[in-house]
Amino acid sequence: MTLTKGRLAALIIILVIIIDQTLKIWVKTNMYLGESIRFASWFQLLFVENNGMAFGIELGSKIFLTLFRIVVAAGVVYYILKIRNRADVSKGLVACLALIAAGAAGNIIDCMFYGLIFDNPMPPATAVMLPDGGGYAPFLMGKVVDMLYFPLFSFDWPSWVPFIGGSHFLFFQPIFNIADTAISVGFIALIIFYNKFFYHKE
Repeated sequence: MTLTKGRLAALIIILVIIIDQTLKIWVKTNMYLGESIRFASWFQLLFVENNGMAFGIELGSKIFLTLFRIVVAAGVVYYILKIRNRADVSKGLVACLALIAAGAAGNIIDCMFYGLIFDNPMPPATAVMLPDGGGYAPFLMGKVVDMLYFPLFSFDWPSWVPFIGGSHFLFFQPIFNIADTAISVGFIALIIFYNKFFYHKE
């Protein structure tokens, strides 16, 4: 079977969503909020939840953010369907768009359904799927599960440095998930390798 650009996009979207949701559900049901599993000094699973966009950024209302994600994901999927048969469209470009759509969809699932299907117990208790008392939030109001944490290195600024002297610096601080990674990789690859595609030639 030939792997057409449309099939490639569908395969990427399905795989990213499955991997993203499998890890999120495992973390949600096996770790308590704030728990950390350290694999190395520079990598650990750290269970956090957020109401915001990628990498825990908080911006605007929860309903607005969820609807915005849905619009973005639908728009990207529509664009893939529109250009997938064009001769000037490469599989690489379609793969980048599919990563963005898959990442957006992965976080949409959290927002839409996690509040309905999980409870939200106090640590050190772990969440239960489909609890008897119902979920912790209504439809569209679920929190996004993040867990990937890479504190690569840290140091203390010298005391003579203006404004930040004596403070502790940690790189890299954001905690994110597979969906965030897919969005970031797809977007960065678009900018680096396919930016000329979006410019109209005279």
